[in-house]
Amino acid sequence: MGNLADRIEVYLKHILEQTSEGYIMLQRSELAGEFSCVPSQINYVLDTRFTVERGYLVESRRGGGGYLRIIRLGLGIEGQYQQVMRQLIGGQLSRERSNGLVDRLVDEDLVTTREAAMIKCVLSGKDLGGEFNDWDALRACLMKTILTTLSRDDLL
Repeated sequence: MGNLADRIEVYLKHILEQTSEGYIMLQRSELAGEFSCVPSQINYVLDTRFTVERGYLVESRRGGGGYLRIIRLGLGIEGQYQQVMRQLIGGQLSRERSNGLVDRLVDEDLVTTREAAMIKCVLSGKDLGGEFNDWDALRACLMKTILTTLSRDDLL
């Protein structure tokens, strides 16, 4: 398998799939020991691969009794994910964050790989040209519309 970060990600996702609670609680130091790495490597995986855009909330408390809680957000018609994303998108959405969100839609089989490529292309703004300067605001508006459309009963 790939690098250490890939292995940690696969391991954590596997544990999340096994639980019925929708979340897991771990100790950062124990996880680092299991993979023979420093705790900052665990932080890197959590910061880059378990983001809200990808459908996760990570709660962390450091120190001797510290823990990690990784929560998988639901994507149903009234799923927490759409609600959280609408709130977090706000008035601005970077290309990186929008791509993470679109990747999650593919992971959840809400859009096909082809549809995701089209959405990413539209949200990138690179082919629209012109003097428009507020791509992050336009991207946020478009992504909210996409999420709203995907959550409609007649489409799911």
